[in-house]
Amino acid sequence: MQCLFVQIKCELGRAYEVADEIANREIASEIYSTSGDFDLMVKFYLDDETDIGHFVNGQVHTVPGIRDTYTILTFKAFG
Repeated sequence: MQCLFVQIKCELGRAYEVADEIANREIASEIYSTSGDFDLMVKFYLDDETDIGHFVNGQVHTVPGIRDTYTILTFKAFG
């Protein structure tokens, strides 16, 4: 299982709409609103066989209201 985080910058006033759409698609493990350069941080778990680039492009970037993303790959969970 692969774990990754995607930070999402939304169009102004659309963060809740974007978060709701991601939740409705049932593709995310956790969705957080954040402060700073990005509006949302979303945690995904993917099967080892799933191509991360195709997933982000096909499942995340297609959500209306997203302006920019930053994908963080993880290697090991501690604790």
